[in-house]
Amino acid sequence: MEPQHQHQQQHPDDDGDHVALIQAAWHRERPDLDVSPQAVIGRLHRLAARLTAELTLVYRRYGLSEGEFDVLAALRRAGAPYERAPGELAAHTMVTTGAMTKRIDRLEHAGLVTRRTAEDDRRARVVALTDAGLRLFDEAFTAHMRNEHRLLSHLDPGEAAALETLLTAWHRRLEGAGPSRT
Repeated sequence: MEPQHQHQQQHPDDDGDHVALIQAAWHRERPDLDVSPQAVIGRLHRLAARLTAELTLVYRRYGLSEGEFDVLAALRRAGAPYERAPGELAAHTMVTTGAMTKRIDRLEHAGLVTRRTAEDDRRARVVALTDAGLRLFDEAFTAHMRNEHRLLSHLDPGEAAALETLLTAWHRRLEGAGPSRT
């Protein structure tokens, strides 16, 4: 009896480019469709997943999730006294207020942020970094930036600049196009 093998055909000189393998399979199975967008979109999708995995390794070293890191970053970017209203935090991190509440709860429990009533509006709340939160975030952010430099070092400076220009233009055009109706 022959051992069972996966039937994924590999090109003899396959360099691990799974997107190229997927495109080749689609060319074979659906030659009537233009699958060329997969060359960009598929690679960006795979790269985004890889980058997220690489970034979250650093966050976890400091006991933070990606979302918690984002909240602390939004507070730190606010400048002294490092505070914002929960709604502002949600807008700066692009999550719902419900998700923000859960993040703030976890950070408060860890002693990294506090919540208090706003001085100018007794109905409003303010979230602020604690001294411990500021120290932890500054250390984590330094490690995060070292990590981002490491990840980007796989491109030469000209490639990185060209990629930034292309991604910025594409992002602006997609944002300006509004929501998709497909």
